[in-house]
Amino acid sequence: MGGFSRAGRALLGFCAVAGPALVAPLAALYTGRPSAFFLAAGIGLALAILACDAWIVARRRWITGVLALATQIAFLIFLGTYAASPFPAPSPLPEALPAASPPAGMAIYVLPTGVNHRTSAFAYRGGSPWEQWDSVLNAVLVQHPQGDILIDTGLGRTIGTQLRQMPFLFRLATDLEQSRPAADQLDAAGYDRQRLRYILLTHGHWDHVSGVPHFPGVPVLVTAAERRFIDDDGFATATARGIDRSVFQDYAFDGGPYLGFDRSRDLYGDGSIVIVPAPGHTPGSVVIFVSLPAGARYAFVGDLVWELLVLVEREPRPWLASRMIGEAPVAVEQSVLRLRVIATPFPIIAIVPAHDGRRWQSCRHSSARSFVDAGGRHTVPFSSAR
Repeated sequence: MGGFSRAGRALLGFCAVAGPALVAPLAALYTGRPSAFFLAAGIGLALAILACDAWIVARRRWITGVLALATQIAFLIFLGTYAASPFPAPSPLPEALPAASPPAGMAIYVLPTGVNHRTSAFAYRGGSPWEQWDSVLNAVLVQHPQGDILIDTGLGRTIGTQLRQMPFLFRLATDLEQSRPAADQLDAAGYDRQRLRYILLTHGHWDHVSGVPHFPGVPVLVTAAERRFIDDDGFATATARGIDRSVFQDYAFDGGPYLGFDRSRDLYGDGSIVIVPAPGHTPGSVVIFVSLPAGARYAFVGDLVWELLVLVEREPRPWLASRMIGEAPVAVEQSVLRLRVIATPFPIIAIVPAHDGRRWQSCRHSSARSFVDAGGRHTVPFSSAR
């Protein structure tokens, strides 16, 4: 009986001391994948910890109590990394909207390839853990007379195999719902692949390059900094390292400042597709500005922010998500603030984060053009036409 009592006391003490270290990953898993199991397990463990705390106080086990208090304070500090912590307000942008002469025949289409079901707390500090956030996974086709480009590729046919290269906890926190790959959508629409001149990556993470192998021989444009980042041994770029390296083409920023960004590259020399460096999320992340003949403009910002609301609130990603993907916090802040100052004076520019499903929906309107497959279904709608 005494031995059982000692074992019971040890178990209660262990629950009080080690319990918060178990609740923390459950909370993080829930923000990334809002599962009832993670929520119930976290609440149950938290209640058990409170019961153990009451026993410690009643039995006056102060050494165990001090250890339990230390781990619970550490847990509260961890929860604090999800609380709002906005970047400072940026200075206004003393710059006019750059001129652009997009040629007739330009158009933009979105190719939705999947969605990840997460919460806003995963996307930015201050986001609600009870608000579901659909992290969409898209490719964007930009038609241009000098050659079409595909901005990112979304999910490919072998995404299941690619995901198995990821760490277990990452896969556990991922609730991926796949739709048709971009290549299959274009083929079904009767798209002539000879028109596709480049794949232009916002950055080299797995969910942006998964479909690259389905476009053999098409040059993939990346910055030198992003190529070096891909070559590093990180799990998020393992998919990119599996791509035939001969298709990668480095490019430089040979143009001057553009909307607050210090360098730029005008892809076709007409101001219709302009790329600027926006490091932080990855070393070679870029923002791609696209202007259409009718006057509509877009800024495809990749993963610089995951939700458009982040620009309004000026909030960074939670510490764990940022740490997991190896972000450079200072560079992220600089790039986000450069983008933030564009939003107010230039509302004509629709800023489109790669994963913000609500933003993609808000960009659509009744004049959208689409590719149509043989069955007559609209498969590739987007917001604007010529």
